[in-house]
Amino acid sequence: MGRSKGTKNVMRTPAEKECLIKEYFNSEQSKRVFAESRGIDRTVFDDWTKKYEMNGINGLKSKTGMSGSGNIYAALHTGKHLSEIDRLRLENMKKDIEIARLKKGYYVKGAGSKKEFVPIKGKNTK
Repeated sequence: MGRSKGTKNVMRTPAEKECLIKEYFNSEQSKRVFAESRGIDRTVFDDWTKKYEMNGINGLKSKTGMSGSGNIYAALHTGKHLSEIDRLRLENMKKDIEIARLKKGYYVKGAGSKKEFVPIKGKNTK
């Protein structure tokens, strides 16, 4: 069962994860019961323990180093407040992506789930 809609993910540091894992190893509870009693998804906790057993605390560190950074392109379509420079950079990236698509022989029609990739005549016949 996931978390309730509208709630935020709990971002834990590698040290907090390590403390929970050590507490689990010292307990006699099953992994499922232990994780549920702490409000942690069982599969997430299982992943933490595997990474900890393989690489120690380094295995619990975020790969990007910026947990929760999200999709930078989403800022173009949401009500996030951006500085003028950031807005122009994102707009420029969007134009670069469109140019790359046109070079490959197609353009995008529509938006969201109704997005359709339309071949340009004589280029892309798939």
